[in-house]
Amino acid sequence: MSWSSESNTWLTTVGPDGAPQTTRVWFAVMDDRAWISTGDTSVKWRNLSRDPRVTLAFDGSDAGVVTGVATLHTPAVDYPDAVAALAAKYHGWDATADVPGWGTRVLISVPIAAFRPA
Repeated sequence: MSWSSESNTWLTTVGPDGAPQTTRVWFAVMDDRAWISTGDTSVKWRNLSRDPRVTLAFDGSDAGVVTGVATLHTPAVDYPDAVAALAAKYHGWDATADVPGWGTRVLISVPIAAFRPA
């Protein structure tokens, strides 16, 4: 799983009109899930609240994709192990710190069992 050490992944959600919405995000792998932090007013969160289907696309030498159904976790502070995994990967970054305009910090998790090489 060398792709799990990549800095970013591309998260694609389904917009209200059915069009894909793709965003580059930070992620950490824990317990066979990719964990992503965002705000509860973000487009990705609103899309996933309506339709939890997602695709994650990974770059690097082990490029590939994961498709599945995301689980939404709120608030992020209630998931200290996932927050710690993100902090460990991103040099102490606090995935619970609210960002003005983004609302409350929340987490998205996606099962990675269905990783398909590109």
